[in-house]
Amino acid sequence: MTTQGPTDAHRNNVLRVLRAAAIAAAAAATVLVTGLVVGGSVTEKVIPGLGDAGELTRWGLPASRTAMDLLSALTVGALLAAAALLPIEGGGRGPGRLSRDAIGYLHAASWLAAAWGAAAAATLVFTVADVLGQPVEQVLTGNELSSYVGSLPQGTALMIVVLLAVVVALLARTTTTPAAAFGLLAMAGIALLPAPLTGHSASAANHTVATTGVALHVAAVAPWVGGLAIVGVHALLRRDRLPVMADRFSRMALWCYVAVGASGLVNVIARLPDPVELVETNYGRLALGKMLAFAALGWFGHLHRTRTLPALADGRPWAFARFASGEIVVMASAIGLAVALARTAPPAPAEPESVVKALLGYEMPPEITPARLATLWQLDLFFAALVLVLGGLYLAALVRLRRRGDGWPMARAVSWFIGLLTIVVATQTGVAKYAPILFSVHMVQHMVLNMLTPIFLVVGAPVTLALRALKPARVRGDRGPREWLTAMLHSRVAAVVAHPAVATFVFVVSTFALYFTPLFESAMRNHLGHIAMTAHFLLAGFLFFWVLLGVDPAPKKLPYPGRLLLLFVTMPFHAFFGIALMNLSQALARGWYASVDPPWGTTILEDQHTGGGIAWAFGEIPTFIVLIVLAVQWYMDDQRQARRGDRKADRAAKGGGRPGDDELAAYNARLAKLAERDRAAEEQDDGASS
Repeated sequence: MTTQGPTDAHRNNVLRVLRAAAIAAAAAATVLVTGLVVGGSVTEKVIPGLGDAGELTRWGLPASRTAMDLLSALTVGALLAAAALLPIEGGGRGPGRLSRDAIGYLHAASWLAAAWGAAAAATLVFTVADVLGQPVEQVLTGNELSSYVGSLPQGTALMIVVLLAVVVALLARTTTTPAAAFGLLAMAGIALLPAPLTGHSASAANHTVATTGVALHVAAVAPWVGGLAIVGVHALLRRDRLPVMADRFSRMALWCYVAVGASGLVNVIARLPDPVELVETNYGRLALGKMLAFAALGWFGHLHRTRTLPALADGRPWAFARFASGEIVVMASAIGLAVALARTAPPAPAEPESVVKALLGYEMPPEITPARLATLWQLDLFFAALVLVLGGLYLAALVRLRRRGDGWPMARAVSWFIGLLTIVVATQTGVAKYAPILFSVHMVQHMVLNMLTPIFLVVGAPVTLALRALKPARVRGDRGPREWLTAMLHSRVAAVVAHPAVATFVFVVSTFALYFTPLFESAMRNHLGHIAMTAHFLLAGFLFFWVLLGVDPAPKKLPYPGRLLLLFVTMPFHAFFGIALMNLSQALARGWYASVDPPWGTTILEDQHTGGGIAWAFGEIPTFIVLIVLAVQWYMDDQRQARRGDRKADRAAKGGGRPGDDELAAYNARLAKLAERDRAAEEQDDGASS
């Protein structure tokens, strides 16, 4: 009887990985072809006289897009395994180092990212051929490719994906530290978004919701699919620390599943407002098939938690490996179905859209009144999800502290949720509905998010709460969420960004740079740009007031006189900004506001003068609030210092403290010593004179 050597065992394990990958790829291809045929995207009739890209493009574009999606998920999964799923080695107080397996996954991510970039480049070529209706050969030999990349959003997006994938591929070959691996993971996550955000979501009837929905969908799918694939590979190769990886992935996968389900439902509703269209249209039937695949993956996840994870803890890794392989096949099939769905046109609206609805995503609202500002709600999915996440995490941290028997100041919790409420008011109510068409309402939204909301959020002390609520990593020397947060606070990047001069510069200069350059109109015309602009208001304000109020730990804290000086130096700049707007002779972003000019409104320039007056007057409100907060903080800090001095004095009086703890006694002793020295000097002088 022969025994199997280590080399043969490793070869067999690799063959199992390759076999599982081949089955998953075959499943994705089969479902893709079926979906393309059912959706009708490859069986469309060619109209004489119109350009035809040919059969190669009709089949090559979805095939390359499927490969791009699968490879992007695998790249993210490999980087996720290296940065977060596998424990960090080194221990102690040092920075730690990546394990041998983690470095191996980084090298794998390098190859996967290179293939991802190649698939994105192929998708770019096929997309040009499809849009222009020209064969691939003509696109490659002409100058259409270079002109398309610079002129259309889809081409620019795919080119960004190619560049970022190449950067990840190059850097992953030399990366050896946990922080660098985490940075590459963040870069790969950014590279996921440009391609899907310039597809059907950007032109959907309710594109403001669809764009955010597809971004959340892709951001949750990639780590879920890629993470499970890499954990499955780890199991098939029989590598160490599989239980740790599986447990960490399982906790992350649950949240990914929730995010995928919620964002997918939002996307379907945005494109299919009538539920009957789920069964009456090709697009709806494919969407229904995707829902069934999602339900099947939920069943897989339930069995993982109830059966395979306990089996893994009992030392039976093959049960997990076989089940994970089956789940990967379903996931790959779902990706193939998603690409077929993206190639299928959603049902056309029953009535043609107006120009205003095409720009805003909704029809022109009626004349503005205070009641309509409060009642005409407008869903902004990005900020709605942000509020839910921030509120849920804060509540979860409070519950954990309470269960542990620790307290938390009620005033901080109230302040945090007031801040979240102001985000809701600024982004979900009639304020958000009128802000894109009236500059004055936009300025109210800007001032609230930039100068009012951050004060309440900073006073809520979220970083301090997180440091108290998060548990240390289970494995000694490893980095969990608490360790990563601490490392970020002590990093050089945080030291630079949180420097008072940098925070003040961002807070003040970015406002002038945005409004008095073409950036403002570009942001208003693009929903993603509008989200980025609004998020910048919020983040810039949070950074400034984090430095100014100093509730949470920060790399550099100013003394209270310095904080007051910074406040009184900074706030006048917003008044200057308001005065500059009030003295405009030409309207800002005239092209945009002329396109959405309401028939019941005033002139564009007069409305912008009103916005300038709002900016000029609004600065008094946050200044007053900050002064109150600083006064309370200063008073409480003095009280803490006094109590600390009293405790030292008590310890010194009882004989249990260190010499010098009782500052008053030490001061009196110094005075007595000086008096004794003076008396000795006088006696010496008297003796010399006699």
